[in-house]
Amino acid sequence: MIRNWLRNFMLGRYGPDHLGVAMVVLAVFLGIVGGILRFYPLNILSYVVMVMTLYRMLSRNTQRRRAENDRFISIFWPLKRKIKNWAERLHNRKDYKFFKCPACGNMLRVPRHKGRVKITCPKCGERFERRT
Repeated sequence: MIRNWLRNFMLGRYGPDHLGVAMVVLAVFLGIVGGILRFYPLNILSYVVMVMTLYRMLSRNTQRRRAENDRFISIFWPLKRKIKNWAERLHNRKDYKFFKCPACGNMLRVPRHKGRVKITCPKCGERFERRT
């Protein structure tokens, strides 16, 4: 019964998305930091962000909310990809050496301790030699 009421209530409303999740994480972070530092403007800012998140989720202007989310994704995803690639390189640094292709900039992974190797970029076919 409650599930049906909630389903009917959310009909035509935007609901959660990536930007909404990021806003909730930001609100929780601000609340925790504000509580630890006893800096209450951060707590108030945390509540403001949470109210904005609820407003976005319950909004019926889905077109505008989708455009906001698309802008967020276009900024956040490349940053997320760079951080993920950096973490992977950090994790594999003992076994592999990483090189950028001089032609296309593609990142290539080569096993360490193989001496001087000829590397062929799978993306553009450029051949170059490097020491591992």
